[in-house]
Amino acid sequence: MTARKLEQEIAGLASLGEPARRELYLYVASRAGDVSRDEAARAARISRSLAGFHLDRLVEEGLLEVSFRRLSGRSGPGAGRPAKLYRRSDRQVEVTLPPRRYELAARILATAIDASDAPRTRKALVKTARGIGEQIGVEARARAGSRPGRKRLLAGMVDALTAQGYEPEAAGGDLRLRNCPFHALASEHKDLVCGMNLALIEGVVEGLELPAAKPVLAPVTGMCCVCVQLKEK
Repeated sequence: MTARKLEQEIAGLASLGEPARRELYLYVASRAGDVSRDEAARAARISRSLAGFHLDRLVEEGLLEVSFRRLSGRSGPGAGRPAKLYRRSDRQVEVTLPPRRYELAARILATAIDASDAPRTRKALVKTARGIGEQIGVEARARAGSRPGRKRLLAGMVDALTAQGYEPEAAGGDLRLRNCPFHALASEHKDLVCGMNLALIEGVVEGLELPAAKPVLAPVTGMCCVCVQLKEK
């Protein structure tokens, strides 16, 4: 990491040091859709002008992105000006001192696996991912208490996936994962990373002993490639 890049990463983190700005960022990041200044101001319990100031600073730091849309849904004369809307950007901020390049190591490993013609290499990756996921699920089940019911196990799965950075949310009776923790790697090795994600989450479900949940590949732009289908019992 160059000195300039390090300064930019530190500046991105420092911008979240202000409590109101940090609360605004966390709120916008938690929403599935775009957020207006008015909505963000209400959520943070501050004035619209102050919310706008902090939101625009987050845009300058590359942590948020902006779009414009008429919220009324109307168009043409008299429809009013388009509202300025905010959403989380794709920028990743990660600082380690001294610098560590774990992502580079992951890219090297993923590239080596992709280049390998040996089926057992992929099988080993899937088996390892599922095993790690199963351990996560077993620990989540233990936290759910003795003889947990379906509701408690589902909550445990949500908590476990949240802890791993997947940002799960209910969607039409299923569980969509708003974030891929391996987004940068997935852009270069989509099939490999999606398969690893699926195996990992299958392991979580197995460890939880939760047959009502079925992880499947269901790619949606901007989200993780895996969706967890929830079957009613």
